Amino acid sequence: MKILFVSLGCDKNRVDSEVMLGLLSSRGHSFTDDEEEAEAAVVNTCCFIGDAKQESIDTIIELGQRRINGQLKALIVTGCLAQRYQDEILKEIPEVDEIIGVTSTESIVRAIDETIERNELFSHNRHFDDVNRAPVGGQKRVITTGGLFDYLRIAEGCDKHCTYCIIPRVRGNYRSVPMEDLLREAKALADEGITELLVVAQETTVYGTDIYGRKALPELLHKLCEIEGFKWIRVLYCYPEEIDDELIECIKSEPKICNYLDLPIQSGSDRILRLMGRKTSNAEIRDLVRHLREEIPDICLRTTLISGFPSETADDHRQTMELVRDLRFDRLGVFKYSQEEDTPAAAMPDQVAERTKTLRRNKLMKLQQEIAFEAAENMVGRTVSAVIEGRITDADDTDGFSYVARTYKDAPDIDGYLFITGVKRELMTGDYVEVLITGSNEYDLIGELRDEFTE
Repeated sequence: MKILFVSLGCDKNRVDSEVMLGLLSSRGHSFTDDEEEAEAAVVNTCCFIGDAKQESIDTIIELGQRRINGQLKALIVTGCLAQRYQDEILKEIPEVDEIIGVTSTESIVRAIDETIERNELFSHNRHFDDVNRAPVGGQKRVITTGGLFDYLRIAEGCDKHCTYCIIPRVRGNYRSVPMEDLLREAKALADEGITELLVVAQETTVYGTDIYGRKALPELLHKLCEIEGFKWIRVLYCYPEEIDDELIECIKSEPKICNYLDLPIQSGSDRILRLMGRKTSNAEIRDLVRHLREEIPDICLRTTLISGFPSETADDHRQTMELVRDLRFDRLGVFKYSQEEDTPAAAMPDQVAERTKTLRRNKLMKLQQEIAFEAAENMVGRTVSAVIEGRITDADDTDGFSYVARTYKDAPDIDGYLFITGVKRELMTGDYVEVLITGSNEYDLIGELRDEFTE
C-alpha cells in the first residue's frame, strides 16, 4: 500500500517513526507525502504541551474525514497522545482503525494488515505493551532527515518527575538501550551516509545508570567516535546537575564531538526551580556554565526556559532575566507553561494568566535576541567548520555560487544558518568546509570559503 506517514513532536518521536517506516518498508509498502495519493495513513502523535496536543488532534480529525469518505483504507494512530488518551481518541474519533502504544511500535505492520482484512469502518483494535518494557535498539530505519544527519535515541522514559512534565507517566521509567544495540544502530546509520549523529534521550547524561550501575555516556561517545563516516557527534538534553568532569573531558578530547551542549535550565529562580522539582539552583547553574567555558572556551551552550510557571512572580521572572543576561547563552528557547492534566503543577495554586506568560516569554526572547545578534557580530573574523546543506538556487551566480550551511554551533532544525557567498567551485550537500565569517544578519552568519578567500 501507499502510506502517508505523519510524524509529530520531538526528534525522539522521529526515531520511532523511522523504525515503523523500516518495518513497513520491509513488507513492501511505499510512502507518499500527498494525501490524495495515500491509501492509508499513520499519525505518530505528541502530547508534551497543549499546542503539540492540539496539532496531533487536528491532524487525526483531518485524516479521519478522509477515512470516512473512503479515501483512506486505514487510519492508524500511535505515539504519546495515543498512549495517554487511547480511550478518548477511540470514543471521540471512532474512524481511527488501530491505536498503538509507545512501546508497541513493532505492531504497525499487523495494525495495517488487520485493518485491511476487516475492511470495516468504525471497527478498531489496540496494541499496547507495558510502558516500562525494556527498549531495543539496532532496528532497521528509513531515514527521514534528508540523509546528512539523524538521531540516536539512547534511552526511553525519565526518572526526574519534574512537576510540569507528563513524560514519565506516558513513556515510563528511565531505561537505557544496551550499548551494543546502539553501536550497531549507529553503524547502520553511518553506512547509510549519515555524517552528523545527534545523541538524544529524555535525558542523555544518566545513560547506563540503570543497566550498568554507572554513567556510561562518555564510554558510549568514545565508541561512537570510532565509527567511520561520522564527522560530527552532537549531544542533546543534558540535565545540568548530571554534567560531570568525565563528560566534559570526553567532549574536549574527541574531535568528532561538537563543542555544543544542550542543558535545559527552565528557570533562574530557586523558588520556582524547587516547585518544578528541578535538582539545581541559580548558583549551581552559574558555576556549571563558568566551568564549561573555562574547560571548553569555544563551547556553544543551548538552553530552554518556561515562562509563567504556577505562582511565578515578577521577581521570579526578574531573576530569570538576570541569569540570561549574565550567562549569555548562545542559543535559547522559551516555552509558555502548559497546564497538563495529571501533573503536580496542574493542581498548584496561583496559575499564571496566559497574557502574563506571553509577555514574560516575549521579554526573555527579546533579551536573547540582543545577546544572539551581538554574539553573531562577534563571530566576524573567525574561521569555523561548517557542513553544506544546499545551494541557494535563486542567487545571482555571476560572482560565484551561494550556499546555506550550518556550523558546529547550529543543531539541525532548531538553530541558525551560515550563508556562504562568492564560492568559485561547486560544492555538494554534505561537504564539510572551513569558512571565514565576514558578517552577520541577525541570528545568521555570512562567510566565504577559507581556501578561496586566502587565494
